[in-house]
Order: sequence, then C-alpha cells, then structure tokens
Amino acid sequence: MFKSRWLLLLIISVQGITNALASSEGVQKAIEDNIRTPEEKLRDVRRKPLETLQFFGLKEDMRVLELFPGGGWYTKILGNVLKEKGELHLAMGLNFMSDEVKAWGKGHLNYVNDGNHAWQPSKMHRFIRYYDKIGFDLKDLDMVLTFRNMHNMTPQSRMLLNKEVYASLKPGGVYGVIDHTRRHMEPYAVERWRRVDPVRIIKEALDAGFELEAWSDLHARAEDGLIYDSVHPSIDKFSDRFTLKFRKPLN
Repeated sequence: MFKSRWLLLLIISVQGITNALASSEGVQKAIEDNIRTPEEKLRDVRRKPLETLQFFGLKEDMRVLELFPGGGWYTKILGNVLKEKGELHLAMGLNFMSDEVKAWGKGHLNYVNDGNHAWQPSKMHRFIRYYDKIGFDLKDLDMVLTFRNMHNMTPQSRMLLNKEVYASLKPGGVYGVIDHTRRHMEPYAVERWRRVDPVRIIKEALDAGFELEAWSDLHARAEDGLIYDSVHPSIDKFSDRFTLKFRKPLN
C-alpha cells in the first residue's frame, strides 16, 4: 500500500514535469513564429515572454482572456500557443490592435464586444479611464492576463474590472498582472502617471476575493529609481515592473 502510494505520486510528478516541458516548448515555438516582427523579438530580452508565461502557468489547452491587448505583442504569442487546443479571448481597448494582428487572428481570436465597457476620461489624466460598466460575458476561464495596463484605470474602475475577472474565471483560475512600479503610498503625480503601487493592486485583488499565490522579480530593475514616468528617456523605456499571480479560490 505504501509503495503503491509513492508510485502514484511519482507518476503524477513525472506527468506534471512532462506537461510543463510540453507547454514551454509550445510557448517557445510561438515566440519564434514569423508573425512576430524583428522589432518585437528584440524586446524579448527585456520582457522575457517565455519565463513570464511559465510563471503564470500557461498551457496549450487553456481558455484565456487578455485584457487591453494593445498592438498585440503578447497576443501573437498567446494566439499561437492556444489556437489548436485552447481559446484566446481579447477585451477592452481593441481599437489599438493593428490590422495585421486582426487579419492573422481571424478564426482563432475571439473579441469581446467593446460595447460591454462604458468609460470616460478621468480627471486625473486624459489617458486614465473611468469605467462605470465592464462586462465580458465569459465564464469558466482558466486564466486572465493583463500587461502594463492597471495604471490606465482609476481605483474605482479597477474594482469593477477585478469583480468581472473574478466572475469570469473558474474556481482555481489564474489572474496575472504586470505593471510599472510606483513607490508604496506615493501620491499620484502627473510626472509618474504610468505607474501604480503594487501594494494597492494586491489589496484591490484581495478585496475582490482573489488569493495572492506568488510574485516574481522577473521584471524588476534596480536601475529604475521610480522617479520618472515609465517612458522617460533616462530609463530607456525600461521600467521596474511588478509581476503578480492571483488565483480564484477553489471554494
């Protein structure tokens, strides 16, 4: 009985390692795909997409939602990883996506209607958005990811977003957040508006019901003194960034 139990645990462990290796191979293949431009690939050294998606636990058969995909830098990678066995949904700010990505994504990228999100510019900054409605109409997702976007929203809007993300994920689902670091408790300043306090982001996610499972220093950068905006020439648009992995409780 004792030997059988250890054998079962060994089999489960080997299967886990095998699945992780297969997922990593799929992500690496997507990173090398020709849909990505040479300019996009140059950023891999800084953005570390393989290590980042490994940290969040991406697998090829997942149902994933990417928030604010922008020009599609991560979308191209995620789309290639998920197009055979999984699903990639995109929501919010879809007007920034390039025609190239939209054309490539026909048939395997799923767009959430932007009409489900009502927003207006906030008084803080013209690029910070205040939302009074956020809806995805998605359920039982395995993962929701957002890369450097939380700073674009007011705290009230992030509260709405976190609640909708929570409702969209299945129990045990992952919520991955990366953003530009602001000093803890530092008040808002126009000169640093593209930054957000990671402690605040953690508190807001916990308030929505999430558990903080892990954090990573993958995107930490000691050379960034957190003095200037994330696009300031002095840091060569290479800011210190926090990487947080939340999980929706199983119960």
